[in-house]
Amino acid sequence: MTIERTRLLVGGAWQVPSTDATFAVRSPHDGRLVAVVPQAGPADVDAAARAAVAALDGPWAETSGAERGEMIRRLSLGLQARAEELAGVITDEMGSPAKFSLFGQVLAATMVLDGFAEVADGFAFAAERPGAVGPCLVQKVPVGVAAGIVPWNVPLFITCMKLGAALAAGAPIILKPSPEAPVSSFVLADVLAEIGLPPGVVSIVPGDADLGRHLVAHPLVDKVSFTGSTAAGRQVGATCGELVRRCTLELGGKSAGIILDDADLATTVPQLLDAGLQNNGQVCAAQTRILVPRAAHDEIVDALVDHVRTLVVGDPRSPETDIGPLVSARQRDRVEGYVRTGVADGAQLVTGGGRPAGLDGGHYVEPTLFAGVDNRSTIAREEIFGPVLTVIGYDDIDHAVALANDSDFGLSGSVWTTDRDRGVAVAGRIRTGTCAVNSGIIVEPRNPFGGFRSSGVGREMGPEGVEAYLETRTVVLPFA
Repeated sequence: MTIERTRLLVGGAWQVPSTDATFAVRSPHDGRLVAVVPQAGPADVDAAARAAVAALDGPWAETSGAERGEMIRRLSLGLQARAEELAGVITDEMGSPAKFSLFGQVLAATMVLDGFAEVADGFAFAAERPGAVGPCLVQKVPVGVAAGIVPWNVPLFITCMKLGAALAAGAPIILKPSPEAPVSSFVLADVLAEIGLPPGVVSIVPGDADLGRHLVAHPLVDKVSFTGSTAAGRQVGATCGELVRRCTLELGGKSAGIILDDADLATTVPQLLDAGLQNNGQVCAAQTRILVPRAAHDEIVDALVDHVRTLVVGDPRSPETDIGPLVSARQRDRVEGYVRTGVADGAQLVTGGGRPAGLDGGHYVEPTLFAGVDNRSTIAREEIFGPVLTVIGYDDIDHAVALANDSDFGLSGSVWTTDRDRGVAVAGRIRTGTCAVNSGIIVEPRNPFGGFRSSGVGREMGPEGVEAYLETRTVVLPFA
């Protein structure tokens, strides 16, 4: 059944869109029509911004952190009640395998919200301090109107990273979902409309890149949170810099998973490959560079290949599927271009690299592994955003750390060893926002997430994520 929506959640109410434009969303598995949803226009953004400004001075401004935490809990429970529906929608609109959609796309998003609810409950929004000549009250107040721009790969999870933080801080937010995966945002809007938020606190305006630019530069917006490519993030950052506007940027990654010489391959290989190939490789924090000791290079490559060849590629709605389609034909073509570049640059294509048989109607690429890769090559430097992994040999620990850090990015990473203390010591040398030890958890839902270098600016989730939506001000108190 095709989903059809005709109204947008703007200013807390369902509104007729200002344009007749729609997004026709098709399954990346077989091309069937999944949904037709309205596309917002600049006038809808303008209305959302005006409503958000009004909310800053309305009843929302008087809520306590604990009251906002309760709203976030209601939102989390509402999403949990519709978890199966949401997971199915996300699988249909962007191809995420069903086994990942439920946990990685939906339940992980509710974990993020639950974390923000706890932060809101106990956050110190005001504290009295001694001054040089008298007491002062230091307050944490909402930054103003926030804009959240969300990509297509994990749409609900990333939305909740921005929405939960803004709600906890008391900042009204305008969310712009991606045109490739806007459908789940309408289910989210249904829940938002039911939990009793004051008007203007949240608006959702699905749109294209032009609408995103209008939102980022809008005169009533005070803070922008953007997740997407590094190239687009640079444009957002440049606009915010010109306008002296607060921004958080969570951008690309080329993360390294370091297998140490004492690692247990039987447990390491499945977890590390899952961390590299989950969501069909369409994860910014994916472990796409696998660093291995040269002495064990061939043994580890054989183990990786053996596991990759057990993965089920196919219809993402099937509970057996491990790898589904890429989100679009354009994305598939982009990934295939990187595969050709890897071969041309002399990397050894040890498995995959083509289109799986029998799935010609979808945007599929086989899970692909390159061995003997030079860390300076294109496939080791650039974010591919598909099921393509590279194996790179290292000489010793210092060399492994140098290779891991020799990247324009610095988002995530992992270290695999039977010696926990050794793993923690190596992880502490990796210049990334997150580094896991013997774990495929490359994003922790209740703790800060963000990157070094070209992976972005600022942090999301945890208390640090709430801080990003707050300004600090000082009230000088009268002498006693």
